[in-house]
Amino acid sequence: MAAQAGVSIATVSRVIRDPDTVKAATRDRVNAAIEQLGYVPSASARGLAARRTNVIGLFFPRHDDVEPPALAEQTEVSVITGDDEQPENENLYYDEVLRGAELEASRRGFALMIASGTGGELERLVTDLAGRVDGLAVLAGTVPMEMLERVARHIPVVLLGGDGRQDRFDHVHSNNGPGMKKLAEHLLERGAKSFAYVRGPEGVADDDERFGGFSQAVGDRPVEVVRGDFTRRGGRAAARALTSTPDAIVCANDQTALGVLDVITPHEGKPLVTGFDGIAAGRHSSPSLTTVHQPMSELGRAAIDVVTTRLEHPDAPRQTRTLPVRVILRESAP
Repeated sequence: MAAQAGVSIATVSRVIRDPDTVKAATRDRVNAAIEQLGYVPSASARGLAARRTNVIGLFFPRHDDVEPPALAEQTEVSVITGDDEQPENENLYYDEVLRGAELEASRRGFALMIASGTGGELERLVTDLAGRVDGLAVLAGTVPMEMLERVARHIPVVLLGGDGRQDRFDHVHSNNGPGMKKLAEHLLERGAKSFAYVRGPEGVADDDERFGGFSQAVGDRPVEVVRGDFTRRGGRAAARALTSTPDAIVCANDQTALGVLDVITPHEGKPLVTGFDGIAAGRHSSPSLTTVHQPMSELGRAAIDVVTTRLEHPDAPRQTRTLPVRVILRESAP
């Protein structure tokens, strides 16, 4: 392209990165060559010179390791029972966080690169993503801390969730414990005396905070604790695994609660069923779902804001942002 415009490679670079420093006539020749050749500047080449890619990375875990079905090869219409359905795409929380992250990244002039994985592929995926971006947002508890420490030597890392007192990273999270405590207090006011609590997988910081808030509220009242996996399918399995008949079933997230409602239909107002997140599906379930709404889109926006702020001020004090939540009362626990 430099030859096409009759200028040096350095001049082409200046036209692309700092056009006001180049004479108008020269700039016009270079732009004409760019248009004629269909040239697209290379982010990786710019990164070598400016040490920036203008890309922020977002890494989500994949909780569901179920093999996807084979690609459809037949056109016949089949009839199946509800229990035979393939696992649905249930990452509704992630969808909202992603929407907010995309919005904020675009507003600040960054692109967003997303990766998702688990198990043996985790280190390769995180390392590969970190090598392509200026900063990285990760769901707390899903990537080993020593791996994040290595990444943080080169780029800023912000954790979505987690206890900011336990590490040196920036954190963005919702007010999980107090939110679940307030919800449990509402159930107590409704007369609930026995509980089941459906948790998420082991080692998830947000789940630990929510269970802690719930435990503060209910004290020594009977609680049957069952592990789930944050999915609707896992909620159905947890509901079937209960050995007690509690007054209220408290779930660590909305998708789990919707799975519980698939199996247990409250009769004459019992059991009360609640979730946490505030996904749109909870408004339309039958009964509609009482929940703690967290600002999922704002979590994504805040994560990008923290990463870009750290890029501009690498030596600023570490920060933890706590976003507000609110209890929404609906039919499942009015």
